[in-house]
Amino acid sequence: MTTTPALRTASEDDIDHVADLIADSFDHIDVIHFLVPDPDRRRPVTRDWYRLYVAHAIGGAGQVVMTTDAAGAAVWFDRTNGASEPEDYDKRLADLAGEHLGRFQHLDRQMEANHPTDPHWHLLFLAVHPNRWSQSLGSALMNHTHARLDAQGIPAYLEATSEQNRNLYQRHGYTDMNPPVIEVSDDAHLYRMWRPTQNH
Repeated sequence: MTTTPALRTASEDDIDHVADLIADSFDHIDVIHFLVPDPDRRRPVTRDWYRLYVAHAIGGAGQVVMTTDAAGAAVWFDRTNGASEPEDYDKRLADLAGEHLGRFQHLDRQMEANHPTDPHWHLLFLAVHPNRWSQSLGSALMNHTHARLDAQGIPAYLEATSEQNRNLYQRHGYTDMNPPVIEVSDDAHLYRMWRPTQNH
């Protein structure tokens, strides 16, 4: 029997840990391999990129919810009043991405061009440490925020990184959008998914 893990809202003290957690959790994802093809450079570059967004969410643009044992985290952005980006994003992205900058800019353009315009909360990263996969931590993190969004009448959006994740999100009320797929590259795709407010 799986017990529901205890959760808490992340603070500035958690920024680096959450960035490390996402880096550990996302290393296998096709889109991340597209961003930084060199496996020796992939983790340090993408980890700094995740950190920009984690800090931005914690700083007021959204919310980061994590398990109290720090094995899982969900990075959400409030898009009920439009989009925002980390301070000095263009410069900081150029500094961290280096020779891979064009790939990051391509992904940003693709994601923004395909982002829904209706007010919503955006689940940008849902990360669980690999040694804790299949223990329902991701579901618990989503259920926590979904309950609040449902109470407030706010829908949610995300980009699933694989068919397996797409199936998980469908079980949590997300449905495919039209068009359903963002073609980042020939080998890397994201799946646009929308979760209407649920009445329980």
